[in-house]
Amino acid sequence: MIGTFLKERRSWILLFLLLQLLVLFIAYLDASMPITSILYYVFLSSVIFLVFLAFRFHRETKFFKELKERSHDLDVTSVPDPERPFETIVEQNIIEPIQQLKQEAATHTGRLEQEKDELLAWIHEVKTPLTAMHLIIDRMEDQKLKAQLTHEWLRVHLLLDQQLHEKRIPFIENDLYVEKVELEPLLFHEINTLRTWCMEKGVGFDVDLDVPTVLSDAKWLSFILRQLLTNAVKYSSKGSEITIAGCRQNEQTTLSVTDSGRGIDTRDQPRIFDKGFTSTSQHQDNAATGMGLYLAKKAASPLKISLDVQSKPGHGSTFTLTFPKTNDFNKIQGV
Repeated sequence: MIGTFLKERRSWILLFLLLQLLVLFIAYLDASMPITSILYYVFLSSVIFLVFLAFRFHRETKFFKELKERSHDLDVTSVPDPERPFETIVEQNIIEPIQQLKQEAATHTGRLEQEKDELLAWIHEVKTPLTAMHLIIDRMEDQKLKAQLTHEWLRVHLLLDQQLHEKRIPFIENDLYVEKVELEPLLFHEINTLRTWCMEKGVGFDVDLDVPTVLSDAKWLSFILRQLLTNAVKYSSKGSEITIAGCRQNEQTTLSVTDSGRGIDTRDQPRIFDKGFTSTSQHQDNAATGMGLYLAKKAASPLKISLDVQSKPGHGSTFTLTFPKTNDFNKIQGV
């Protein structure tokens, strides 16, 4: 162990010896310096250096002996051999665990990818019987029962759609196709999907679009509007009206969805886009998932769409989509 210790500190020892030789060489050249005093200085400094080496040897070998006695050291699988050089200890205690963690992370990532693909495949499989179920419901003659079943079917459909897009959002950049999107047919398609629910609650729509088209991705814009419209219908009171307005301001298009529902508490407004957040004032609402607005915000970000809310408790809410300027899409399209 002493040999290994001295070998790893040979640079210290060589530096000390060179300094002593330098002092002796200077004393040899300068006759005014008494050689006896210089030799005395070299002797004392050598003694001090040897004592320092002995002290360091005792401290460091004690540390390695303690490591050897322990079964685990900072979750390292094996205890380093004190006889090995420092580089070997570093490789054994640091590099190998890091490589093992990387392999485990890669394995977990692969499993998550597989689970995501399986879930997406399952959602697509479930859509087939849901479509058949909707066709069966349409053929029913009992209008009251038909309306109830359609409403429940719609809830399942929206939840599946939400889950499908949640799994796709991390890879949304690979799926974007920016083009001129006609707002009116897109909005009416989403409203028509919610028709039975709106009829049940007596909720109407007032659509006023000064701007007919926007530059965006039609599929993901539909998803964002679906979340906002679903939210508006869900929290609107019976017999109320939802206003959808589109206009041009400062070279940017804005599209707002306004309901006259219960509104959002002031303390909740900074958190409504957080994942899983429902409400503090209506915390007992078991129907809320806290995912709709979160996913809408996540989907809006890659499209450079700003999603904001203005609300007053008891007076409804207004969600506003502010679309980017035309030149801002150069970043999305890589131009």
